[in-house]
Amino acid sequence: MHIVTRSLAWVPAARPGFEGLTLTLTPTGATAVGHITAEPSESDPRGFDVFYRVECDEAWRTRYVTVADTATSRSLELWSTGDGHWQGDDGRMLVQLVDAVDVDLSATPFSNTLPIRRLGLALGQSAEITTAYIDIPALHVSADRQRYTRIAPSTYRYESLDGSFVRDVEVDDEGFVTDYPGLFTRVGR
Repeated sequence: MHIVTRSLAWVPAARPGFEGLTLTLTPTGATAVGHITAEPSESDPRGFDVFYRVECDEAWRTRYVTVADTATSRSLELWSTGDGHWQGDDGRMLVQLVDAVDVDLSATPFSNTLPIRRLGLALGQSAEITTAYIDIPALHVSADRQRYTRIAPSTYRYESLDGSFVRDVEVDDEGFVTDYPGLFTRVGR
């Protein structure tokens, strides 16, 4: 079995912080293990220290997510069938997440890689999706409608369909974010 491991890192634009991620790719899927730290800022007094794990199948559909905030000792776990059905750590089905295939962790640009890899959009194509959005550090889970449009070979326009947030996100040739204007910049290779 061929296994590839990648290490990625980002810094947030709005405050001191850092994210380190180890991604393991196998023929049966991908597993991302990340650690995000963020210092309190004037606009957001919540600092946090979060560890997360996201497991995807070979089609980049999210199958498992866990997030733990060491600053508050709060955590959550979610399981997905990969086709829009989610279960929480208490065993209940999360009906508000019906149709969500991808997870979107608010504090990491890695979340954008999931639909980018899964959708495989050609230049000029777009797709509307629903994500299981996890607000960090609150760990609140909700459905979030989004649109991705491939506007250049290495640029995707991200649009939040429940508001006016739009960003043109730069990625490398594997779909990993290199620049998310105003939010994150990748460091290293």
